[in-house]
Amino acid sequence: MKRSLILISLFIAGGLAACDRDVVVVPPASTPGPAGPAGPAGETGNTGNTGNTGATGSTGSTGGTGATGYTGSTGATGSTGSTGDTGATGYTGATGATGYTGATGDRGRTGNNTTVIVVPAASAPTN
Repeated sequence: MKRSLILISLFIAGGLAACDRDVVVVPPASTPGPAGPAGPAGETGNTGNTGNTGATGSTGSTGGTGATGYTGSTGATGSTGSTGDTGATGYTGATGATGYTGATGDRGRTGNNTTVIVVPAASAPTN
């Protein structure tokens, strides 16, 4: 593979070098003699050095801010909730305790011949 690349690069270099020269017309010579034997093959050339790494490119500029999106629509109003159940009736409270019997009053004094008259209550009217 290396030899192929070297030969191709030599061919291209020779072709490019020929483009820069003036055209020289050589008149034909008299009949040439027979060709001599081929010379020995040349040695393979050294491998060229690796090229330097290129510089890092500049950082690109910051992109513009995007446009503001549309506002969403307002949601639908919810329906009115149903009325709750009536609460249960509470329990009847416990009966209160029976009160104590009052203390016995003092004995009355004698009225010294005093007469007490009790007036009877008026009778109810009739309809």
